[in-house]
Amino acid sequence: MKSMKKNPVLDAAELPVGGSKFDFRDPKIWQNADGTYSCIAGNCLADGDGRILLFTSKDGFQWKFRSILVSNDHRFGKMWECPDFFRLDGKWVLLASPQDMLPQGFEYHNGNGTLCLIGTYDEQAGTFHEESNQSIDYGIDFYAPQTVLTPDGRRIMMGWMQNWDTCTMRSPDEPWMGQMSLPRELSVRDGRLYQTPTREFDAMRCNKTVHEKVNFTGTISLEGVSGRRIDMELTLRRGDAQALYQKFAVRFAQKDQYHTSLSFRPRESILKIDRKFSGSRRAIIHQRRSLVNSAEGSLKLRIILDRFSAEVFVNDGEQVLTATMYTDQAADGISFFSDGTVEMDVVKYDLL
Repeated sequence: MKSMKKNPVLDAAELPVGGSKFDFRDPKIWQNADGTYSCIAGNCLADGDGRILLFTSKDGFQWKFRSILVSNDHRFGKMWECPDFFRLDGKWVLLASPQDMLPQGFEYHNGNGTLCLIGTYDEQAGTFHEESNQSIDYGIDFYAPQTVLTPDGRRIMMGWMQNWDTCTMRSPDEPWMGQMSLPRELSVRDGRLYQTPTREFDAMRCNKTVHEKVNFTGTISLEGVSGRRIDMELTLRRGDAQALYQKFAVRFAQKDQYHTSLSFRPRESILKIDRKFSGSRRAIIHQRRSLVNSAEGSLKLRIILDRFSAEVFVNDGEQVLTATMYTDQAADGISFFSDGTVEMDVVKYDLL
């Protein structure tokens, strides 16, 4: 690899008036149908308000500022990092990772978050027109995602399983720090971003265990359902036609006083991931809640554990919650709890 003499190829001289030369980063480049190139980058104004800038080039080396693709206008945090922009299922999708966010209901949380805008793109004017917005991930540890386009046309995304506020959480016994999420295939349905594990991931599943129509209350464990590298599908229904259960929980990475839990309260339709009993001794975020779609206590969950992480896909990818936990690997127990009667189907695979 050789460095060009004409570096940088894009610098602060191309910024629009008021743009910070210090917060100008994270370019994402693509080639257009006519052979020219486009690039978006994160930037902010003097007051820290984020925006995404669009640049164009005929050859990929000589770049010019084209337009402000989209402005935050003080809605979602401040500086927008790591933008991505692509066409998907007839819509244009803009991904960004805003810093210093304030919470908005259960959709956005404090601190460093993720943002997905879905809408249309006026290529002549170089502007994006938002139709809907949502978080990309509703868990604790997911930031700065980027996508690639596969040869067969699928849009695949991976994210950093941490953020700037949780960098101190790591295993002191491991020679590495930080990890990436599973590759996720993206789609847009009814104006919403959906995420599912790539189909190639299924080849890693083995040792299938199935339990159907498990009707229970209190705490139970199921034969063959344990492990720290697993792919587990849960389908929940009310188990009593006369009374809706109050709460369901699944606890994993469990041993003695340690566990991480995923709990659901159907009356509020609130799903919560909680790692405060995972063994962490740090004063960082250990819980996060999300408002999910559920009718009469029905819910579908796909929980993928990979030694130090959990990725929870809700209702076939309508939402995802991601979290890391550094519990000792000997903690491989899984149990289920219900306050009230739940009927549950479980399909569990070990992962190679």
